Amino acid sequence: MYEAHFGVPMSGAVLNSINTRLDARTVSVLLRHSGSRLILVDPALVPVLDEALRLLPPGHPAPRVVLVEDPHEKDFSPAPAAALTYEKLLEMGDPESRWVRPASEWDPMILNYTSGTTSAPKGVVHCHRGIFVVTMDSLVSWSVPEQPTYLWTLPMFHANGWSFPWGMAVVGGTNVCLRRVDAAEVYDTIARRGVTHLCGAPVVLNMLANAPEGVRRPLPGKVQILTAGAPPPAAVLGRTEAIGFDVSHGYGLTETAGLVLLCAWKGEWNKLPASERAGLKARQGVRTPGMAEVDIVDGETGRSVSRDGATMGEIVLRGGCVTMGYFKDEDATKAAIRDDGWFYTGDVGVMHPDGYLEIRDRSKDVIISGGENISSVEVESLLYGHPAVNEAAVVARPDEFWGETPCAFVSLKDGAAGAVTAAEVIAWSRERMPGYMVPKTVVFRAELPKTSTGKIQKYVLRNLAKEMGPTRRGVSKM
Repeated sequence: MYEAHFGVPMSGAVLNSINTRLDARTVSVLLRHSGSRLILVDPALVPVLDEALRLLPPGHPAPRVVLVEDPHEKDFSPAPAAALTYEKLLEMGDPESRWVRPASEWDPMILNYTSGTTSAPKGVVHCHRGIFVVTMDSLVSWSVPEQPTYLWTLPMFHANGWSFPWGMAVVGGTNVCLRRVDAAEVYDTIARRGVTHLCGAPVVLNMLANAPEGVRRPLPGKVQILTAGAPPPAAVLGRTEAIGFDVSHGYGLTETAGLVLLCAWKGEWNKLPASERAGLKARQGVRTPGMAEVDIVDGETGRSVSRDGATMGEIVLRGGCVTMGYFKDEDATKAAIRDDGWFYTGDVGVMHPDGYLEIRDRSKDVIISGGENISSVEVESLLYGHPAVNEAAVVARPDEFWGETPCAFVSLKDGAAGAVTAAEVIAWSRERMPGYMVPKTVVFRAELPKTSTGKIQKYVLRNLAKEMGPTRRGVSKM
């Protein structure tokens, strides 16, 4: 996959990194929509691809399949003699061939599909210029030094690993790759390989922070973690830094090809108590040098909201790494990218007096209870402070009196199941948040549903909350 980030564009083709966690039906949809003509496949994913190819409609040309053998894994059968393998493909090439430079820096280079947390996946197109801008911007923003040792805990299919396949080449970094990500292997690899940098969604931070003592290994030095993808709870940030990681927090989308906001850290904040530092770091921050403009606007008027840390609006972006548009979807492109160049993200946030932006929700996830706008992210962040909570997601549940009220879906840490009741979580919450924000319903689940990129699927939980029916005045169902 790493080599493909260079070889495919250098051949004049467009790279589409398919999510390795998708089912065959979705893979088939993406292959049909993208019109892919060549597909590189890992041995572990051959059964998924075979089924995806069978699901292609009659008459649709199937892409040529190239099997990428893995000599480090002994559980896979050897490739059939007639199969075209990746190594055979390279041997067929001309070592003297010159790579194909784009006719224009605006030529398409990347096609990525969104994770579909709010709707069906859309094909996001990025050009050579945009990828160059976001790659250099990411290195500068994260202050990446020369020759780091980078651990791939972030999938390269997730917005091209936030541009770091190309970024590591720029700074001469060493790439350490994992076939699977679990806490024991991550800690062991960091210690053995002297890892200095890694990226990951908050779910990775949560995994590292909640790893049992027997799994953790002493860090070889200060290890830099860059997190984004969903607003990380302050409690998780605090626990991760207490272990010895140095966490940086940013914000980006598939449509920006990487991170375009970073919570730039101020030296004076180091004097604050740990809980306050974690709260400040949980904010998404300020624009990176490569992003021209960032704002939060009122959905009806289009005007900037007050910088009071309370007035919510939609996050809008304008800059050189914003997508060229959605592939074969002119209506979605026009809806997201306005004539003045602003890209409307669909994320809801507030602007603090110091100019730091903080996400409060996706527009569909704001809970309106008795006229009060409740940020589900804010309630979740507080719930993560509960000592028994592993993961929390809050959605709206219909309510006969208030219209809707917060409903919390919670997974518990190992050993906590059965020791904590819904009533206890509600009572704990009532001591720490305004009454209208307190979850009226708490549902325990062994694991919360997630997208293939690790984001909690709020729409699944919203449907479950609706199926539970409306709560009645004065009644909390658990």
